[in-house]
Amino acid sequence: MTTTVQVRGSEGRGAQPEHLGRVIFITAAAAMGGFLFGYDSSVINGAVEAIRGRYDIGSAALAQVVAIALIGSAIGAAIAGRLADRIGRIRVMQIAAVLFTVSAVGSALPFALWDLAVWRVLGGIGIGMASVIGPAYIAEVAPPAYRGRLASFQQAAIVIGIALSQLVNWGILNAADGDQRGHIAGIEAWQWMLGVMVVPAVLYGLLSFAIPESPRFLISVGKIDRAKQVLAEVEGHGVHLDTRVAEIEQAMRSEHKSTFKDLLGGRFGLLPVVWIGIGLSVFQQLVGINVAFYYSSTLWQSVGVDPSGSFFYSFTTSIINILGTVIAMIFVDRIGRKPLALIGSAGMAVSLALVAWAFSAHLVDGKLPHTQGVLALVAAHAFVLFFALSWGVVVWVLLGEMFPNKIRAAALGVAASAQWIANWAITASFPSLSDWNLSATYVIYTVFAALSIPFILKWVPETKGKALEEMG
Repeated sequence: MTTTVQVRGSEGRGAQPEHLGRVIFITAAAAMGGFLFGYDSSVINGAVEAIRGRYDIGSAALAQVVAIALIGSAIGAAIAGRLADRIGRIRVMQIAAVLFTVSAVGSALPFALWDLAVWRVLGGIGIGMASVIGPAYIAEVAPPAYRGRLASFQQAAIVIGIALSQLVNWGILNAADGDQRGHIAGIEAWQWMLGVMVVPAVLYGLLSFAIPESPRFLISVGKIDRAKQVLAEVEGHGVHLDTRVAEIEQAMRSEHKSTFKDLLGGRFGLLPVVWIGIGLSVFQQLVGINVAFYYSSTLWQSVGVDPSGSFFYSFTTSIINILGTVIAMIFVDRIGRKPLALIGSAGMAVSLALVAWAFSAHLVDGKLPHTQGVLALVAAHAFVLFFALSWGVVVWVLLGEMFPNKIRAAALGVAASAQWIANWAITASFPSLSDWNLSATYVIYTVFAALSIPFILKWVPETKGKALEEMG
């Protein structure tokens, strides 16, 4: 097939594509993986106490059921990149969609606790795949002039997925008259909560058939004509397609396939910049942010809030998370990465300290005193806001920018693995820690938020306004 093109050079590269609406649709469809990432990560929040009651298990076993999905996530993230290079980005999306669908059905209809855990692992693998393939695909199909804005679709989809999961949980609980184990059409409410994810999972799978394969992958497997068609579709017919294909081929030939060996060096085994990346990933989790998304309903019920109220507060927390993410997206390029991270760290430390103080009060008739109860709610929402407007976005921006080109891929993999491990540690430990002392648990999170301040000041580089080639 012969394609007629007009040569425009760099001017065409930055111009608006003739079909920008189509480009936005393609990006939004790919970002559905991010939506499912957020939805599946957070939907378990509504089922925690019901699972405890259904299977009569203690906090330690309950924590493993909740946290085990993170093991699957680590597996999915580890295999997604190589799999995408072998079979294509779209096929990986379709595999993730199947895993999400099977996980939703299996989690909604478990025979026993062990198979619920298996379905959670399968869903986790889907999460891990979506966390890798979505941003990679969007970066490869987005026109250069729009890449930054379109890349933000992934993070926006994640926080919207978290919020919608809490809204759906709240709606299902109210339909079951406020009882997480109440029956709706013969199935307990918590099972509906986990099963509803089948709807966006199937939609994600269907959308994957409506978007094109990445031009980069098509070129890698010799489908040059199809790659040109996709490039014309997403970048416009004004771009010189032969030149763009040549640029992509040259970039692929010159890429250095970084390995773990490239990260070795320095006094402590790894290069200093790699340790900084690990530190960012670990601090992001050790402040306890995922407690707010995995256990908030249980948390509020433990201090006397009724189930319907606890589910509503989980939803409002998710709305605050969206608001904070939007603020971060607006200011991350204006005031810089480090200042935003420092603002977030200070705000989180104060908010968490107030939550810890409020939870130290003695319960009266199973509830916090009024003053402490109000303070706990306000401070918990403030904590999520400060996290979302800083560390929730800034860490991913820094990890994408701070590593030298030669080691970027391998270093990102190590940092992401550290993040999944830290996430698992916090998620698995919270039920037992809260049984021991809820206030002291939040003191621990406060300490980590406070320690992140000197860490940023001393070790984290400012990457605002620097080209990736300047990182060394």
